[in-house]
Order: sequence, then structure tokens, then C-alpha cells
Amino acid sequence: MTASEIGTLSDEVYRRLRHAIVKGEHRPNARLIEAELAEQMQVSRTPIRDSLLRLAGEGLVLSRRRGWVVREHTTDEIAEIYGVRLALEGYAARLAATIGDDTAHDRIRSIHERGAADQNRGARERLVDDNDDLHEAIVDAAQNARLKESINQSCEYFFNHRVADLYSDEEAMQSIASHDVVVRAILARDGDAAEAAMRAHIAEALTLIRNKVR
Repeated sequence: MTASEIGTLSDEVYRRLRHAIVKGEHRPNARLIEAELAEQMQVSRTPIRDSLLRLAGEGLVLSRRRGWVVREHTTDEIAEIYGVRLALEGYAARLAATIGDDTAHDRIRSIHERGAADQNRGARERLVDDNDDLHEAIVDAAQNARLKESINQSCEYFFNHRVADLYSDEEAMQSIASHDVVVRAILARDGDAAEAAMRAHIAEALTLIRNKVR
């Protein structure tokens, strides 16, 4: 295997592990055993170890007793992360409204309508994916690669399946209603309203999460 191939494999393993942690598939304080992860992913332990070191650098995992565990964020750390998201994604919503093209707006509209339809039919298992898809579409519509990178880096802890499982049906629908305000402002090309709506949406989500996660 060439150095390029090794690098590509390590990057893929890193992305898969990061996705699993951020999505809550590996829960806080869960042990991450290199040999088990290597077997699950059908790779050697080298890309697993490299990926865990990268994740440790991002603050997502901790070295403990010659092994690794998923880091559990405190409520204060979650609040700080959401504060960053509030600023960055608020600006992304403003840009999506003011410079997003019709194709980007159609994508945002379509994803929002799909998410609303999913919750109206009680598909709670779709709540996280629909949420992530909408936020990603809005960030993409902002057409700012550096902003997108910063937002992705700030999402060490965000809305995931562990949190979604704690949402009541009423809270799930309130999240959709909050998205609706954001989407309407973006489609109306009202940058001020879009930014304010996104900031309010993220602040609302933080309040719910602080009440749910102990």
C-alpha cells in the first residue's frame, strides 16, 4: 500500500469514527478499543490509532488507562460550543438568504418540507438526519468554504440520537416550527430575519439540551 493510499484510508477511518461519536453512536465515556474497532472496520490498528489521536486533538476522545474513551462534555462546555454555533450559523443563514442561489434555496425548501412531513407522520427516527441535512444545506448555500470548515469544527457536540430520544413529540414539532421560521426568512432573502431566526433556533435547542442532558 502506498503512502497516498494509507493516508486516504486513515482519513476515511477518521471520518467514520468522528461521525459515530458526534452522532452519539459511541456514547460519552464509552471505551474505544483499538483491536475491536479495527475488526469492525476491517482495517489494521494503525489507521485506528492515527484517527484516535486526531480525535483526541479535537477533544472528542480521551486517553485513559492505556485506552480511549469518548469524552463527556460538561453543560458549560456544551453552552460554549452552542455559543460558537449560534454566531457562525447565524451568519451562514444570513449569507444563505442574501447570496444563496435558487438551486440552493430549492434544496433548503425540499429538505425542510421532507423533515416536516417525517415528523407529521411520527417518524421520530428521522429527526436527527433531517435536522443535520437542513443545517448542512443552509451552510452550503452560504458559499463560504472557511465558514463551513469552522462550523464543522465547532460541532463537537450537537443534536444527536441520544438527545433526540429524549425529545417529546411536542418538542420535536417545536423544532420543526423553529426551522420553518428560518427557512421562510431565507427564501424571502431577508438576511436580518434569517440570522435572527437561526440564532433563536440554536439558543432554543441549547435550552432543551441543557434540560435533557445531565
